[in-house]
Amino acid sequence: MGISLPQEIGVFLLSLTAPFVLFAMNNLPAFQEPIVILEVGAVVLLSVFLLIYFMMRHEKAVDPLFYVFAELAFTCMVGLTNALEQDGYIKGFMNFYLKKGEPYLSTSYAIMMSYWDSIVHFILQLLMVRRISQRQSYRTVGLFWAGSSIAHQVVFIPGIVIGKYGSNIFPAFWRNIPFLVLPIWAAVTLLNRPRQLPIVPADQVADAQRRSVLTRPIDLQFTLLLLLGMGFTLLRAFVVLDCRLDICFTYIYQYEPYLKDGVAFPKVMMLAFLFYAFPLMAACVYGLNTPGSSWMLDWTVLLAGAMAQTQWCHIGGSLHSRTPFTYRIPSDTWRVVMALNMAYTAVPLLLALRCTFEPAYFMPVVPEGQADEEKKTN
Repeated sequence: MGISLPQEIGVFLLSLTAPFVLFAMNNLPAFQEPIVILEVGAVVLLSVFLLIYFMMRHEKAVDPLFYVFAELAFTCMVGLTNALEQDGYIKGFMNFYLKKGEPYLSTSYAIMMSYWDSIVHFILQLLMVRRISQRQSYRTVGLFWAGSSIAHQVVFIPGIVIGKYGSNIFPAFWRNIPFLVLPIWAAVTLLNRPRQLPIVPADQVADAQRRSVLTRPIDLQFTLLLLLGMGFTLLRAFVVLDCRLDICFTYIYQYEPYLKDGVAFPKVMMLAFLFYAFPLMAACVYGLNTPGSSWMLDWTVLLAGAMAQTQWCHIGGSLHSRTPFTYRIPSDTWRVVMALNMAYTAVPLLLALRCTFEPAYFMPVVPEGQADEEKKTN
């Protein structure tokens, strides 16, 4: 009798072949021309997909997102290989790719991005593969992953184009486009699937929705913290746009000089926060004060994933040894900058947890009289 491995184990083992592919390409000159790198990469990813498809051929119905998570698990190991080589733990895998493929992967931002991708995304993808194989819901986990993955590419792709590497773009750059499209498609797919909400009696929902934010201390704190976060977002956006106000000049030179780094990733990130995170934070303030805002249950999770990924890369990049010393956080303001950035990251995460585990206030508004009828029935 054959031994059937759990699907997540099969995906994990397949992903471990990525470093061997990179090592072979690094030592075969024929695979080191720019256009060849893109072509071989496409062939490798197609081969991985076919292997996954072959592995699932006996399944009657396979969630299409299974193939997305399994395929991207392979690319996560490419990211881990890059991060470990750039930090000096291994060598002989990525030299060819940095020269003729994607040289910007050697930046501090990209190294921290690779660590996030190869640890957090990898674990989430294996978890979702397992849940799919066991016919369990993975909607919330998937939305967090989608928010993180979309934010990853929204900053990474424009940062490459407008930064100092923009004049030296090789064909391998275009491999990033599918990695933006797939998470967006996954997010849309998951948002269109029904939520699995806990059963909350109508009277409890009505009671939660009758209370104003002033009588809900936790939500009041979230409201105030989100407003402060919006102010922090505006400040850093003005800084990267070369605002001449004294507060902007002081902040960029005494607190976060990393925002001036020529790789442009920090600048693009602050603008992404301005155009995407700022409106979402404002919407969350509205949702915390408007009962029945059921969209909060999804969009807070997407926002949490996006903020966690981008802030990890930003904080790590500003501290990494690859960042020029003049752009790192000054030692005398280190604690203040770290506290601000950690709080900026934590608030969306905690808000997502609050909405996920105590959703009564955000459930559809109970029709007048329904709660009283339920009480009489009980």
